[in-house]
Amino acid sequence: MDFGLSEEQEMIVSTVRSFVENEIYPHENEVERTGEVPATLAEAIKQKTIELGFYACNFPESVGGAGLSHIDFALVERELGRGSMALTHFFGRPQNILMACQGDQIERYLMPAIRGEKMDALAMTEPDAGSDVRGMRCSAKRDGDDWVINGTKHFISGAEHADFFIVFVATGEDETPHGIKKRITTFLVDRNTRGFDVRDGYKSVSHRGYKNMVLDFDDCRLPAEQVLGAVDGGFEVMNQWLYATRLTVAAMCVGRARRCFDLALNYAADRKQFGQPIGKFQGVSFQLADMITEIDAAEWLTMASAWRLDQGMTANREIASAKLHASEMLAKVTDATLQIFGGMGLMDDFPVERFWRDARVERIWDGTSEIQRHIISRDLLRPLGA
Repeated sequence: MDFGLSEEQEMIVSTVRSFVENEIYPHENEVERTGEVPATLAEAIKQKTIELGFYACNFPESVGGAGLSHIDFALVERELGRGSMALTHFFGRPQNILMACQGDQIERYLMPAIRGEKMDALAMTEPDAGSDVRGMRCSAKRDGDDWVINGTKHFISGAEHADFFIVFVATGEDETPHGIKKRITTFLVDRNTRGFDVRDGYKSVSHRGYKNMVLDFDDCRLPAEQVLGAVDGGFEVMNQWLYATRLTVAAMCVGRARRCFDLALNYAADRKQFGQPIGKFQGVSFQLADMITEIDAAEWLTMASAWRLDQGMTANREIASAKLHASEMLAKVTDATLQIFGGMGLMDDFPVERFWRDARVERIWDGTSEIQRHIISRDLLRPLGA
């Protein structure tokens, strides 16, 4: 693995970081205060991203994307991680699962998403089925040539802006030695479909303005053409396209941690107590040393996982390790930064308290830390028959 960045990768980093600093940072306080992203601002961010050529940069050139490697895209997500998620959402990274579109779905969903004409949202989590995807109760039954969906999804990010939804639904079940196993199918659902409602979710302390919504299905009728992939093939579609979302979380955590660390480092150099900068005291300087070591380790885990994907190698365990370490690292770094700032760290004069609150959710979504440990340990033990 090459530990240096190419000239093109340096340009990607510089371009995205400059975009975040100039187009995202100035609006963060207002979004934090109101919990809203004005429609005009959202559209402006989207259009500027399109002009830069970075919209849908996670898609291959064959369909109009930038064709970035996994390492390149991890660098993009790392830099976007420095900014408010409510705002960087409009930088536009549609779900890669849309590459499973076939026939008319390509022009109806895939291409408009890549061009920025439509936005998507992924719907998997339910009130009684979070990490236990097989336990989902939202179900679809055949009725002639159609499917009829009933049930509820919640914690759906980006749903307030989405034109269509990629929804995972139970379409049957099988008896296994370990109990009932649900069969899952993926559906494409347009916002204004009859029997489908999008409503406000819960008020979260993390990532204000990046809302979670609730989706209700009440005899929502969909034609068979709305199935993404094969009927009962939701897990195959999921495993082929969604596994790397954990890697984007890891990369984002690294970027956020570096921004937080910069604040801690500068504050430790400027803030004086007992006639000298507080960074002179081991109680502070050792914290800085631990923070940068943890950040660097998380970045190498993340980039090494992306490199494995670029080489066509399996990386399920490595990605789980990256997500686990990076999300838990971010919690440590934000907490240590707040400690270095002291009482001022809890005041909204600085963004430290926001980073501290935002960091908490990273250990929960896209697979909890416990789920990542399960993936890692299973990968280690299965070859030994355990």
